[in-house]
Amino acid sequence: MQFLGTQFLPLAEPVPDGSIHLLKMKEGTIIPRHTHPSDEYVFVLSGVIQTGAKTCSQGTFWFTPAYTQQGAHQAITDVELMTVRLGKMGAFETVD
Repeated sequence: MQFLGTQFLPLAEPVPDGSIHLLKMKEGTIIPRHTHPSDEYVFVLSGVIQTGAKTCSQGTFWFTPAYTQQGAHQAITDVELMTVRLGKMGAFETVD
């Protein structure tokens, strides 16, 4: 899954089909509301991102349980996130 203005860099596979990756987003990039079939842990390494109604800056950590609607994610500045999933990312399913 790639969106214009994003770069996913895989770093490790902590469990079968899981992932640890670095996500870079350019200022103004939007990833629409969506779900994943596994739990997701996110840490903001740099920049500012709005996720849903919450604005998160460097040092912010959040957890999203599997199958929970999340986002939209909008990069307010250039942003780098560390994301950990303990299972498959699954097909990216946007939520209207």
